[in-house]
Amino acid sequence: MAILKDEKTYKWEYEYIGGSSRVKITKGEDIAHLHELDPKMWTVLSCPVTGLEIDEKSLKYMDGDGDGKLRINDVVACSQWITSVLKDSDLLLQGKDEIDLDQINTENETGKKLYNSAKQILKNLGKEGNRISIADTADITAIFAKTRFNGDGIITDTSSENEQDKAAITAAVTHVGSAMDRSGAQGVGAEQIEAFYKNLADYVAWKESAVEAPFGDKTDKVIEAYNTLNAKVKDFFMRSELAAFSPESTNSLGIQTSRIEAISAENLSGKTEEIASYPLAHITGKAEIDLTAPINPAWVSAFNLIKECALENGKITLTPADWSAIGEKFAAYVAWKNAKAGACVEPLGMEAIKEFLAQDRKAELLKLAAEDLALKEEAENIENVDKFLHIFRDFYKLLKNFVTLHDFYDRSIRAIFQSGTLIIDQRECNFCMKVVDMAKHNAAVASCGMYLLYCDCTTKSQPGKITIVAAVTVGDIGEFSVGKNGIYYDNEGREWDAVITKIVENPISISQAFWSPYKRMSTAIENLINKSAADKDAKMMAKATENINALPTTAENAKVANADAKTAAAPPFDIAKFAGIFAAIGMAVGMIATALSEIFTKLFDLSWWKIILVVISVMLFISGPAMVMAWMKLRRRNIAPLLNANGWAVNATSKISIPFGETLTEMAKYPKLNLKDPYARKGLPTWKKWMYSIMMLIIALTTLWLTNCFSWANLPSPLFNNTENIEVVETQESTEEAVSQTEATDSVADEAAQ
Repeated sequence: MAILKDEKTYKWEYEYIGGSSRVKITKGEDIAHLHELDPKMWTVLSCPVTGLEIDEKSLKYMDGDGDGKLRINDVVACSQWITSVLKDSDLLLQGKDEIDLDQINTENETGKKLYNSAKQILKNLGKEGNRISIADTADITAIFAKTRFNGDGIITDTSSENEQDKAAITAAVTHVGSAMDRSGAQGVGAEQIEAFYKNLADYVAWKESAVEAPFGDKTDKVIEAYNTLNAKVKDFFMRSELAAFSPESTNSLGIQTSRIEAISAENLSGKTEEIASYPLAHITGKAEIDLTAPINPAWVSAFNLIKECALENGKITLTPADWSAIGEKFAAYVAWKNAKAGACVEPLGMEAIKEFLAQDRKAELLKLAAEDLALKEEAENIENVDKFLHIFRDFYKLLKNFVTLHDFYDRSIRAIFQSGTLIIDQRECNFCMKVVDMAKHNAAVASCGMYLLYCDCTTKSQPGKITIVAAVTVGDIGEFSVGKNGIYYDNEGREWDAVITKIVENPISISQAFWSPYKRMSTAIENLINKSAADKDAKMMAKATENINALPTTAENAKVANADAKTAAAPPFDIAKFAGIFAAIGMAVGMIATALSEIFTKLFDLSWWKIILVVISVMLFISGPAMVMAWMKLRRRNIAPLLNANGWAVNATSKISIPFGETLTEMAKYPKLNLKDPYARKGLPTWKKWMYSIMMLIIALTTLWLTNCFSWANLPSPLFNNTENIEVVETQESTEEAVSQTEATDSVADEAAQ
């Protein structure tokens, strides 16, 4: 339904938080005029009624259409209803769970009903005074426990003072069925009363139309035995007729000796089913059962009962006609038994049933149920008091998280979507949300721009597990990794074991971004070293394995191998080849030293402050791009994608600025203390420290001198010419000459060998 009106004349106040302008809800008048607020100005368009840190009962009361979602129309309708029954709408801002009944607007029809119902509740509970709270309405059963009528149309044995009425109600509850009364007791309504007296009358009528039992007190047992044997007897007659038609098949239609022999060695008491499958009696080809002949042991008990009760004395055969006649004898009796009515009241006994009918309290009981139902509206108004008190307490809290996200940006309280606190890696993450649908979160996290930890949480006090997402907004990446454990505290103070299951990496802070390139380079170098070491180790192990597998397996093979090794001529030492290698290495070292010399020479030509600027510039050149990217991402951090993944419809940007983000995560802070590690390595004596320091300084200065770094101070390196610049071309020429000399030497050596 369209509740929002076109006219918008109310003067709203605004604030700017979370990167967006928002309406301020600061007084009851604002709540009363919510229907005039443009929907485009609402921060949230809808939210679920479950999984939030607010009384779920309150949200369900606010959900007018009961679809599990709170939408703008639901909130507006609720605002109009709650403000219409209050004299002072500003009371909503207090969020109290009780109210003085004098604050209810009795000039309003709904308010008047609420007032009267609230008075009735206090009276039913035996409470004095004029204040009512949620605790008073929490237990509807307690409210109606001492009342005679409560508007649900259900009467109990306390609804009447007449003993006959009480007895009839108790009997109906026991034998026909019951309904739960608002008082919590079991009672009956008009439906159960009608059913009770109908069953009484039907049972008496059925009982009075009884058919005589054909076999006396054993009739039911005989009928049961007949039904048990019926198929088996008919099977016998059919086999007998078939044997008469084909005499040669008589033996195969009868009891086969082979089947008995197959089980004869076993315990026959456990073969009842097998024996029962044999024919009822011996097949002779006559369509009759010889009553003097043996009967299949599995059926003899039932058959003897039929012989005793249903057959004439002295009868020696049983024909198909005789068998059918037995069934006809009890057909009428069975039909009467099957037509039994009022069986549910049979346990009362015939005498009690007739007494209830003679007393005939049906009309009186129906009248009591009608009187109770006449108070339905009043009783429903009593439930409306509970609704009123829940909305009175929680509505303003909802508005601060729906019309605006004021609670989220007010660090003194928590938003209704913040579920608790995660303690991990010496950090307290205060922005934690429950995850409703992980698939939706996987699709949404890319646009939120935050460093997120997804954790599975379990506790002994609650079954199952919950999944939360926590934002890290302060510090470095630290030791976060999938599988790391932490502790999660929900808003009720319960402690949960938390395990990281997924990490969404984004910049945490500018300082973390500054050092990130160096950490990446360090990690890359470490990985490269590890990979190189692993490769060399693998090659060494492969070579060792190959050598072991290639070892001679016999002494003869070993002798042959040694002889071959002796006949193989060792290659001559090639001095020219090694001279070329050393020349190339010397050239490379010289070029590197020259380059370093040039760099340090130019660097030390600068003033000290220029050197500092150069160092800063180099660091900014390396870290600058990462810092710029981090700054841009940190400015775009937004909680809206996370809320949308949990079923919210967020209508406005909800950013987390850098200063605000610093309030969402707290780092551990220790006081400045002079503490000593009892297991720390003992330090060196002072004189050794000075000696080592001086030695390191001498080594460093010597290295700088040998690399010609002090040429600017007229301290040239003995490894270099006095000329400041060494032409690379000359070096290349000398290298070419050395190579040509090496080639000449190699050719001479080859000729000598030939």
